[in-house]
Amino acid sequence: MTNIAAAISEVKALLGQRLNTSKSVCDLHGQNETYFPKMVPNAVAFPHNSLEVSDIVKICAKYHCPITPWGVGTSLEGHALPLHGGITLNMSEMNRILEVNSQDMFAVVQPGVTREALNKELRTTGLFFSVDPGANATLGGMAATRASGTTAVLYGTMRENVLQMEVVLADGRIIKTGTRAKKSSAGYDINKLFVGSEGTLGIITELTVALKGQPEAISAAVCDFPTIDDAVDVVISAIQMGIPMARIELIDEISIRAINQYSKLDYPEKPHLFMEFHGSKNSVSHQTESILNIAKDFKVGDFKWSTKTEELSKLWSARHQAYYATKALFPNQIGMSTDICVPISKLAKAIKDTQNDLKKFNVTGSIIGHVGDGNYHTLLFSDPKNPEDLKLNKYLANRMAERALDVGGTVTGEHGIGIGKLDLMEQEHGEALSVMKDLKKLFDPKNIMNPGKMIRLDTNKIDN
Repeated sequence: MTNIAAAISEVKALLGQRLNTSKSVCDLHGQNETYFPKMVPNAVAFPHNSLEVSDIVKICAKYHCPITPWGVGTSLEGHALPLHGGITLNMSEMNRILEVNSQDMFAVVQPGVTREALNKELRTTGLFFSVDPGANATLGGMAATRASGTTAVLYGTMRENVLQMEVVLADGRIIKTGTRAKKSSAGYDINKLFVGSEGTLGIITELTVALKGQPEAISAAVCDFPTIDDAVDVVISAIQMGIPMARIELIDEISIRAINQYSKLDYPEKPHLFMEFHGSKNSVSHQTESILNIAKDFKVGDFKWSTKTEELSKLWSARHQAYYATKALFPNQIGMSTDICVPISKLAKAIKDTQNDLKKFNVTGSIIGHVGDGNYHTLLFSDPKNPEDLKLNKYLANRMAERALDVGGTVTGEHGIGIGKLDLMEQEHGEALSVMKDLKKLFDPKNIMNPGKMIRLDTNKIDN
């Protein structure tokens, strides 16, 4: 039987002041970046190491107390919200970089290390950590949600870049997953199972992540088009020609307007592509010229490119701020961000169908995407005083997801399931969902690990 109070009492004895039950701290951990209502934990724990996490989990298992991991709270599908209360595990004080191995090109970190902190540490090594979801998320959170972002088209997602992990299971056992070797055929790939598990199978307490060599040269290009179709056709042509792009981002007119106002820029209010190329000086110049030649066939407008570090930083800072910029364009509105991913040949139609829905239902929304891998995001807005607005936005998000499934895509390329897309899991996975439920029950028989996320068991009667 669940006894949250008893669990809190024992964890308090273990952690002292690092177990916080104040209203302000609990309220902070009940908020999220998007449309979900506040859901407040009963207490927030701040562990310092794997053994403490293990002890906390053992206590929570004894009392059937829910545990919700927390990085910095940037997830967009309610992953870090404590649906059933209990204890939130804030991993921010487990933030040490334990090892940087330049020869084998990996780093060992605790889960509270952010991607920006790691790259700052790596500045003098000639290496960098490549996964860039935009937000300065923690590496533990990025692994748990299988984050990707702007550079995934060249460097891969967290799935490809997490080599090894230390994980605390629901009974308190500490296990190692994966290896530091380049490959292995020994046993089941449990490492990949935990990457993207959203804290529902265990708590990540250490990660070994792959590093990449800093490219000799980097160039970026920005260009605008009369329609989104033209921009997407350039992307498809470039991929078919094998041009190795490090980033290629589609920004629609509304997002460009928001970026201009928020970041004090002056791009034409048209669909844009933001691109980046990595390699030798000659190769990045050649890649940029190749893209320009393709773009000329699709009514490209202004085409600007640069190799200056400050201009590259300005460009990608503006792109990373697009979510907040667009929200600022519609103050006092609730933002709902959703994403899908489709085969690249289906991307133009998927985006066009979404645009048609926005017009048909008179919904305010923007489209932005990592179009090099067929993934795009829609940010929809609703009046907080009119619940029907949010209901309509959820309907349109479901239509996006269903169309993606119809063409062999997925209901989410990188945001994950959390609680926002629970109802779509069966549509995407069919009978395989029952296998996932079996895995959840095997790893977490008491259903205390982030319950109600990704997998809805019979005990999770949550109304979304």
